[in-house]
Amino acid sequence: MHLTVAQRIVGLLAMIFSLAMLPPLAVSLFYADGEHWNFAFSAAAILGIGTLIWLPVRRVRRDMRLRDGFLVVTSFWTVLGLLGALPLFLSERTPVGFTEAVFESVSGLTTTGSTVLTGLDALPHSILFYRQQLQWMGGMGIIVLAVAVLPMLGIGGMQLYRAEMPGPLKDTKLTPRISETAKALWYIYLGLTIACASAYFLAGMGTFDAIGHAFSTVAIGGFSTHDASIGYFESARIELIATVFMLFAGINFAIHFVAFRGVNPLVYFGDPESRAYVIWLLLLAMVVSAWLFFQGVFDSAGEALIKGLFQTVSIATTTGFTSAEFAAWPGFVPVLLLFASFVGACGGSTGGGIKVMRVMLLVKQGQREVMRLVHPHAQLPVKIGHRVIPPRVVEAVWGFFAAYIAVFGMIMLVLMATGLDQVTAFSAVAACLNNLGPGLGEVADNFGSINSTAHWALVAAMILGRLEIFTALVLLMPAFWRR
Repeated sequence: MHLTVAQRIVGLLAMIFSLAMLPPLAVSLFYADGEHWNFAFSAAAILGIGTLIWLPVRRVRRDMRLRDGFLVVTSFWTVLGLLGALPLFLSERTPVGFTEAVFESVSGLTTTGSTVLTGLDALPHSILFYRQQLQWMGGMGIIVLAVAVLPMLGIGGMQLYRAEMPGPLKDTKLTPRISETAKALWYIYLGLTIACASAYFLAGMGTFDAIGHAFSTVAIGGFSTHDASIGYFESARIELIATVFMLFAGINFAIHFVAFRGVNPLVYFGDPESRAYVIWLLLLAMVVSAWLFFQGVFDSAGEALIKGLFQTVSIATTTGFTSAEFAAWPGFVPVLLLFASFVGACGGSTGGGIKVMRVMLLVKQGQREVMRLVHPHAQLPVKIGHRVIPPRVVEAVWGFFAAYIAVFGMIMLVLMATGLDQVTAFSAVAACLNNLGPGLGEVADNFGSINSTAHWALVAAMILGRLEIFTALVLLMPAFWRR
């Protein structure tokens, strides 16, 4: 374990993050909303803090190992959440304390979308833009972006990439060089963002709203520039556009890369995880839409279909946009949608949740165990499509699932100990650990009403969810710190 190596990289990344204050500063000057000094001071402060971290170890030149990568990634997301809270905490137009500012910052960077802010329509444009930008930067992962930059600074990136990228199959590289892999992912990410913003603009959104919502759509974040979220626009066209891009953003970006490079959309149909993902969302949307129509929530079948499809894709992919108060929908639908967020999007996407690939492996393993009761001596490999999954991967998935349940239960108990009711505690943990956003009960609309202890517990849940639990939990193992 090379602590000085980790310290040097975290310092460098913090200095790079100070540049993130410049776009909202420019927005503030353009709209003359008075927040430019806030962002200028935040940029200087973050640059100074990063420099203080980096300066003592600037001459360290050691190869970074995988364990160093875990430490860097976990430390950086924690430090970044704290530093990212500065503009929100310092602004007089966002009356939140330090705890709430950190919660909002971490929620943005982890693409969770849970918010403590109200009155978004009256907030300065620069603050609104900054929130959306946090989600866009966190979507693909600032670490992956840094992997494309750090080789120029003499720092290897494979350890960071393996520690940061979500999904059970992390060692797959799209290109021979890891920096080229990171660049390829970001080009696709940027291309989808531009396409999404253009579609929103052509559908009737203003330029500012189109860019802001494209940031959070492609990042599967869920922050909006309006309190009513996507429902503010009252446009079926915008909801359908959001649905399409949320669906695309929830697919493994490696599949996007292969499809775009070969100009072959059939790649999506050939990928077992993508097929299962789309079929699962369509079946879920049909159930939700049919229930809304027959319960009389919407007058027409068309409206029930659009609202049901949009809200299903939004919650199931862990985006968290809303076009209606889904928590008030009748019957089992709100709980069904919340449960859908546990599945989440595909591995290697910007979405949260357990991931479709892991759920597929859990189901396949369950089927195999049932078959073994009938044929005790049969050799029954676990397959996804035509590919035999190594036993090590299946074991890792079961280990992840066990850790997920344990972490979920512990954080939920902490929230209940602070006085939250069962529905609120359960949905709040689900919303944050799955990086979803909206919950049920007291947190259906906003997380501002819960206590500070609950906020910090949920901050931990959001970081654990974004890093897929193991990346952070490994730091608690004594063996991790042994030489």
